[in-house]
Parts: sequence; structure tokens; C-alpha cells
Amino acid sequence: MRLSYEAGTIIVSDPSSTRDYIAFDNRTRTYRTEGYLYSRLKADFPDAEDRVFKEMKIDLKHNENLRSYQKRAVELWSSNSFSGTVVLPTAAGKTHIGMEAMSRLSTSTLVVAPTIELVQQWRDRLQKVFGMEIGQIGGGEKDIRDVSVSTYDSAYLMAEKLGNRFRFLLVDEVHHLAAERYVEIARMFASPYRMGLTATYERTDMLHERLQQFMGGKVFELGYEELTEYLADYQIIRIPVELEQEEEEEYDKNRKIFLTYLRKHRMRMRGPWDFEKFILSSWNPEGREALIAWRKARSIAFNSRVKVDTVRYVLSKHRGEKTIIFSEDTNTSYLISKEFLMPCITYLTPGPERKKYLDMFRRGAVTAIATSRVLDEGVDVPDASIGIILSGSGSTRQFRQRLGRILRPSSGKKATLYEIVARGTSEFATSRRRRKGVPDSADGS
Repeated sequence: MRLSYEAGTIIVSDPSSTRDYIAFDNRTRTYRTEGYLYSRLKADFPDAEDRVFKEMKIDLKHNENLRSYQKRAVELWSSNSFSGTVVLPTAAGKTHIGMEAMSRLSTSTLVVAPTIELVQQWRDRLQKVFGMEIGQIGGGEKDIRDVSVSTYDSAYLMAEKLGNRFRFLLVDEVHHLAAERYVEIARMFASPYRMGLTATYERTDMLHERLQQFMGGKVFELGYEELTEYLADYQIIRIPVELEQEEEEEYDKNRKIFLTYLRKHRMRMRGPWDFEKFILSSWNPEGREALIAWRKARSIAFNSRVKVDTVRYVLSKHRGEKTIIFSEDTNTSYLISKEFLMPCITYLTPGPERKKYLDMFRRGAVTAIATSRVLDEGVDVPDASIGIILSGSGSTRQFRQRLGRILRPSSGKKATLYEIVARGTSEFATSRRRRKGVPDSADGS
């Protein structure tokens, strides 16, 4: 028997015995199976001639010291056939775990990350730690080396060609891999060694079950309350604010239109998938009116004048401390930027400008930045001690990522995350959902 790779699949020539995961391809008159099942083939047919990967040994030794929980994570991953996902909060050092895994395997490696900023950060870090040139795929580059870093998009587009180029597939922010498009990366790559890194494993759409199938499941997880020794001391403070009477009346009017439509059509909002159903059903005059009403009510809750005044109070209380103000939409971010004359980073901010603002923040040339969802993940944000959530989704993942932005430890640091929530609006329920399982302080209280 001989195993070879072709376009995301493993060709099995003359199998001595069939398996339920091996299918006969009538077009090419060959037996084949999906790329990710390569390890299973090797286990079932240990004597088969292997032409899938070239033999390769790379020196990836380094001198970085790991924390005890990082060592434990790598050990559990190793004992799980070098496969599985590690779940740790933002700022807990997942990159160090990935590099230790690379060092132990010392083989061809592809690191996949969701944004070009994160790709460049991985590349710079790997070059510094391992002292070698690292390839980059994506962001206008196609430099494929034995150790390379790629965006999700580029890894997806080149999966058929690169699927047998790298024995180790290391996926950062791996929760994205469960999406319909990106899961093809894990499916077509034959890589026998796999590691996923993320701050939150579960997805509200239940697609995280795909991570179990293609990445080996969750092998290690710790939360903030278990890492107090390694993260900054913190507290979470919710500040409820009252809408002005005119805002409250307008909010109630639009909210009623929206809820009446839901009741009439027997719809419930239990998660993003239910909202998508609502959007799909709104292609009629009544549905469009409900959608417009929802947007107006949401905008009132997000952008009320009293929220802006509360931001002013918090900034004055923490004058000179590095602060990130998080919003759910770009309009709110630009409103805060204009009101307080601070830089604003959204998905519309050009890369060079974004880099400039973050560098200014790092140096202390500016001490506050307004941002929408673009800094939630995928960007190495400089150290901050104060976070202000002006608006956000009900996602626990988003909330944990925003908290993690202010938890990088330093001597005597006390981090504070403020939630400014409009009383009498749906924001209170949203706040409860996203804070589920996240302690209000570092001591777990």
C-alpha cells in the first residue's frame, strides 16, 4: 500500500483492507480520504509506504522559560497525540505555549492567525526566538518556508497545495476555524500534529464541535480566577445610567415596535442565529419597520448623552492612566474620539495609521484610545490599566478579550474594567449574558 497527497485528500493505492472512511473515487479510479485523516491512516496501516510528507527535521530550540500552567498545557497536548486546543485568557501567554510545542516537535510548521497584524507579530516573535527566517503567506506576501505564518484567508485559498507541506498546524484564535469556510483548512491539511489556541472555546452557534473533530478537542483550560498569580489584579465595575426622558420615550417606542413584530411572528432572540432569522424575515414593509426600530433603540442605548458624560467622569478619575474605550459600532467610537480629542481605531482605520496610534499609546504620547470591535482580538494591544465598555454584544468571548486587554501584569498594577449600561434597556440583560462565568475581581468575588 502507498499513501500520497493530492488536492486536500490522501490517495490510498491498493488498500489491503477497506475502512469506512476510505471511499472509491470513480473519476480517478483511486481510493482516497480527506486530508485530516492522515494520522488515522498511519495508525491503521503502519506498514504503508508514505509519500505524503518529506522527512524533515528543523532545529527549533529556544531558551524561554515557561510558567507552570504553560508547561502543564504542553504536556497534556503532547499526551493527546500532539493534538488539541489550549484555552487561556488574553494576556496569559498562549504564544509561549505554541512556541514550546514547535520546539518539541522541531518539524515543518504553519502558524495560522486571523489578521495580518497578528501574522506579523507571530513572524517577528518567531524570528527573534528561533533566530531564523520565517515565511509569510498573506498581506501581499507569498514567502513559503519550512516555518511560516499565514492568515486564515491565505491558508484557506492555498489549502489544496499546502496541505502536505507542514507537519504541524498551529492555529491561533482557533474558534474562527469552526466557520464554514475556514474549517476547510483543518479538513484539507494532512498535518498529523495540531494545536489550537483561544481565549474562549465555545461558540454560541455550537460549531465548536467541529474543533473536536478536526483539532482534537480541548485539552487544557484555565480562567482568570485561576491565574491571579500571573495577571494584574483587577475589578469589574458596572455603572448604570439613566436615559434622559426624551431618549427613554424614544427608546420605549422603538423597542415596542420591535418586540411586537417578534411576538406576532413567534420569534425568540436566544442567540445570533435567531437574530439572523429575524433579518432574513424582514424583507417586507412590516419587517423593515421592525428592523429600523431595533436599530434606533440600539443607537439610543449605545450613544446616550449621559454615557458620554460618564466616560468624562471615569477619565478624570483615572487621569494619566492608559485607557481603552470599547464600543460595539464605529459611530460611537468616532463620537468618543471627537468628544475627547483622542485617537480612534476602527475597521476603517488604515494599517499605517493604526500602527502609529498603537505606538503612540505604547510610548505614552497618548493615554486613551477609542475603538470599536477591531481591537477585541487579533492585535497586540499595548499595556493598559483601565477599560471602559460603552457598548458591546452578549458574547462572553468578546467580554473576556476586552478584560484581557488590561490584565498584562506590572508592579503594583490594579486594573479596572468599567461597564456603562443604560438602565431600563436591553443592555442589562446583554451585560448579564456576557459576564457569565467571569468573576468581578481577581480574587473571584
